[in-house]
Amino acid sequence: MSERPQALQPLGLVLLAAAGTFALTMGERQSMGLFIGSINTQTGLGLASVSLAFAIGQLWWGLTQPLAGMVSDRYGAGRVLVAGVLLVCLGTGLIPFMKGTAGLILAIGVLAAGGAGMAGPAVLMSAVTRLVAPGRRALATGVVNAGGSFGQFIFAPLAQAVTAAAGWVAALQTLALLTLLALPAAWVLRAPAAVAAAAGSAPRMGTGAAVRQALADPSFRLLALGFSVCGFHVAFLATHLPGVVASCGLAPQVGAWALAMLGLFNIVGSLGIGVLMGWRGGRLPMKSLLAAIYAARALAVALFVLAPKTTPVVLVFAAVMGLTFLSTVPPTAGLVARFFGPAHMATLFGLAMVSHQVGGFLGAWLGGKAYEAYGNFNAIWLADIALALLAALLHLPIRERRPLAVGAAA
Repeated sequence: MSERPQALQPLGLVLLAAAGTFALTMGERQSMGLFIGSINTQTGLGLASVSLAFAIGQLWWGLTQPLAGMVSDRYGAGRVLVAGVLLVCLGTGLIPFMKGTAGLILAIGVLAAGGAGMAGPAVLMSAVTRLVAPGRRALATGVVNAGGSFGQFIFAPLAQAVTAAAGWVAALQTLALLTLLALPAAWVLRAPAAVAAAAGSAPRMGTGAAVRQALADPSFRLLALGFSVCGFHVAFLATHLPGVVASCGLAPQVGAWALAMLGLFNIVGSLGIGVLMGWRGGRLPMKSLLAAIYAARALAVALFVLAPKTTPVVLVFAAVMGLTFLSTVPPTAGLVARFFGPAHMATLFGLAMVSHQVGGFLGAWLGGKAYEAYGNFNAIWLADIALALLAALLHLPIRERRPLAVGAAA
């Protein structure tokens, strides 16, 4: 695939390609929780062992993003996206054939999750930042983020319907094949890093120097630490919300629709955040916005713990959590761009995603461990509340500033 420099693409085409890719890869990932019971029944490994494969997937999804980002920053997003989509398809298709923990870790935790990381937000947000005019970037990142939620809204009920009609193996194979629809988007998003100059980037420094500069920045470290709490919430809900529903004695369809509600209302939350950021013309205090999102999560979880666990309560809770589910991504990406500019956006936002997925690993794994130990998820809900309040406080000392002239800053 040729990756020659190209002019800025039409906004609609860029957003369709990036949001569509994120919809397919994130929809596949966020629907995997529906299959935990079937995988556990077939393998007999126990919920903790199955959860470990999902938890490693959360971690590996994050670890692949700065690596994929470095390649994308240097050579362009096209080849990275093609490889990622193919790995998602392969890993998802192999899951029914894995009988042991190591096999599940390979299929779920390495292949599918690693591929989704390569075709994930670090590469997609960076490609959009380069291909969209500066004044439209805030709204564009919100639209791309909403694409991931739309995928979850579509994939979760679809997976449940195919499972009911033809079994869970057929449902997984269907999801695997659907991800291949993202391949044409790689051509649209293929522009290499040289296009960053046309998009208003500052003079480039080396990747290593950019990473050292970011890690030395206290505001970046606070941002990444708070982002790890987001990962804890997202991974726990995506992995164990169907199990929460089952433990409440509700039908499996309620679990599928709860995941769909997360996705549907995250579309509203992501687009709302993007519109708000764009309307304020880059002057919005993003750290305050993030603190408010985390505080809202703490309140929502506390109310859910106290409420009776009926179908309407579960769906309303999923809707409220959906409003904040991935709405942290546009302001977090916006702060990274505000701190350092777009030249190394994929690499540096990828670093933030590593922190996010360390939290994701703990959310997915500890959810299974807590249920095996106590027979319920109460301990995780309490941890959720405490971590959300901590994340809200962590964002308050962040110092926001305009993009640095990274060549001079080196």
